[in-house]
Amino acid sequence: MFKKLFKDTVIYGIATVLPRVMTLLLTRLYVNKLDTTDFGIYSGLFVYLILGNVILSYGMETAFFRFMNRGEARDKVQSTALTSLLMSSLLFLVVAYLLRNSIAAWLNYEVEYIVFGILILVLDTLVVIPFAWLRNQGKSYWYAFLKVGNTTVNLLFNIYFLSILPSEELAMGGGVAYIFLANLIASLLTFIALLPVYLKIRLGFSYVLWKPMMLYAYPVLLAGIAFAINEGFDRVFLRMLLPEDTADATIGVYSACYKMGVFMNLFVSAYRLGIEPFFFSNAQDKNAPKYYARITEYFVVFGGGILLFFTVFTNVFKWVLIPNPAYWEALWIVPIILLANFCLGIYNNLSVWYKVTDRTRFGAIISLLGMGITVIFNLALIPLLSYKGAALTTLITYAAMMSISYYYGQKLYPIPYNLKVLKVFLGISVIGSFLQFYLFKLNLFVGILLLLLYTVLAYVVLSPNPFQSNQKRKRVS
Repeated sequence: MFKKLFKDTVIYGIATVLPRVMTLLLTRLYVNKLDTTDFGIYSGLFVYLILGNVILSYGMETAFFRFMNRGEARDKVQSTALTSLLMSSLLFLVVAYLLRNSIAAWLNYEVEYIVFGILILVLDTLVVIPFAWLRNQGKSYWYAFLKVGNTTVNLLFNIYFLSILPSEELAMGGGVAYIFLANLIASLLTFIALLPVYLKIRLGFSYVLWKPMMLYAYPVLLAGIAFAINEGFDRVFLRMLLPEDTADATIGVYSACYKMGVFMNLFVSAYRLGIEPFFFSNAQDKNAPKYYARITEYFVVFGGGILLFFTVFTNVFKWVLIPNPAYWEALWIVPIILLANFCLGIYNNLSVWYKVTDRTRFGAIISLLGMGITVIFNLALIPLLSYKGAALTTLITYAAMMSISYYYGQKLYPIPYNLKVLKVFLGISVIGSFLQFYLFKLNLFVGILLLLLYTVLAYVVLSPNPFQSNQKRKRVS
């Protein structure tokens, strides 16, 4: 059993993390081939795709897993979930296509981009339940193959459109359209590959079953909307609050430098995939709170090291991810975004209390509070600080969510965190990163010295006491 769990965790981890790594190649390609305005248009539109995916799937994937594994008629569960998303997606397709001109005018984007977005959203929603079905059936290899294959196809068509076709098309604004066309092709091929799952599940609908599924999915939908707004709507606010002639270019440089935070994201994602099964499998153990505390301690120490490392070597990694100097003016946000993603990772750790005690409504509440903070601070700071205000808002939001989760968690499910260790390493990594970036201007000598000191301190705190071990060995001899 444990061997299969480990194997599936590794495979699903690859299926989640590898596509994110591959998107780094896409970012590099985009900033090399698109000017800041076109990249800003693409980044702004992509935010709506993230929100659209959440709304169109409306938590049905989570409800699918919950009801498939609680004794309900499995055939009815899967056919009801599949039919529900199919019908709502087709309804959205018809209504959105008829209103495409109005949507384009409202959002102030080209109609062509809106049509691409509608088709991509529908195709991506239609594969939600088939992918969930593959996971539930234990078909991890096929799941991973399709997930990685989707990103590979998208990457290859982007390379073809942006690097092989004549560059005149890009100069005329065709680059954004090509990006969405590549995405559409990848989504269509994935949908075609998953059509056999539709034949295995078969369409069918039970209102008696669908109603409780929707009630269960509703909080998931709210949390998803809140997350989408927290994660991406700073671009929407930038476009809304900045002068029209510079907004898209500002979003372009901001979004490119925001991508530097992906290095922390990869660490957080890989960690979460590996540790969440442990959280749940040990929830009934009387020593579980101690385990959770120790795991969080390790996470903060390693995460702080990653924050410091990528801040110190920002001038190196900018050539890897965003080699076009036209985008570098927004590098100021890099330590802010790395720290914001670090806070989000700590929040995920702290949130174990409501996951293992079935108080998941608190997750939705905290996410909604974060959404409120996002809206208020973006409206307040962007007119004053432009993209710097958007970056600071992201940090404030995730730091607030982290703090709220800790406060209520200690009241409802106390965990004996070693606050001294957490504060020391978090403080050193944050202060060291900010001094290195903003005061010492990325001086490599100072940065490497800070990294060495941090590494030595981490080794001393996390490793067993070598002197104690030597004494024990002497007594034994």
